Amino acid sequence: MPTIGQSPRNTCNNPLVRHYAIIGQTLGHSWSQRWWTDFFATHHIHADYVPYEIDDIASWYRLIGATNQLQGYSVTIPYKQQIIPYLSDLDPIAREIGAVNVVRDHTGYNTDWIGFRDSIAPYILTRTRALVLGTGGVARAVRYALQTMNIDVTMVSRHHGLTYDQLTTDILHDHPILVNCTPLGMWPEVNACPDIPYHAITSAHLLFDCIYNPEQTLFLQRGAQQGATTINGKQMLINQALAAWQIWKQ
Repeated sequence: MPTIGQSPRNTCNNPLVRHYAIIGQTLGHSWSQRWWTDFFATHHIHADYVPYEIDDIASWYRLIGATNQLQGYSVTIPYKQQIIPYLSDLDPIAREIGAVNVVRDHTGYNTDWIGFRDSIAPYILTRTRALVLGTGGVARAVRYALQTMNIDVTMVSRHHGLTYDQLTTDILHDHPILVNCTPLGMWPEVNACPDIPYHAITSAHLLFDCIYNPEQTLFLQRGAQQGATTINGKQMLINQALAAWQIWKQ
């Protein structure tokens, strides 16, 4: 995986190639580079998309400000909120959400909410209340998306909103939508899952996991064992990427 400032095939000095990237602390689980490489090839776009694992958002942004070699880049865990002070501007929706997953020309945008909304919308049906597990950048985007769909949202985390040990059978029965926005269960830690009362899940529940690797997390497996409808984050990944391209290609 490249370090800061490196790009494969020595294309950074080729003006005919557009350069994009994803930054995160750990990217071994990410399918983004593969997806974007296929997307560019399918659409005959001369571009590359490079993963950069970084430990310090400040040093990354100093480099980007000095080189200006990227036409745009994606932001993932744990930098979706940390990057905001380093940006020149925020799109109004990103500002309201309080998290950024797409950057172009030092302006932050959020397409996670679009990716989630378009993925879950066909499955909402008559469900009107949701528990969102986690309070990070993805959770903020999910909450925003659900609220635009007139879904009542309760946040669950270790320190804010409801805590996991406060979840009861009655609370789960009253909230038929459960969305995992934590990294629990993400490859390679596939034997982890949020600590919720899975015995209270029924066939009336819809479980959505924003994780896409593995495709069937333990969270989804345990929900399916109770008869719930389950959705992974793969289509969310694709939808948010397509929305990001609409920003980058302008």
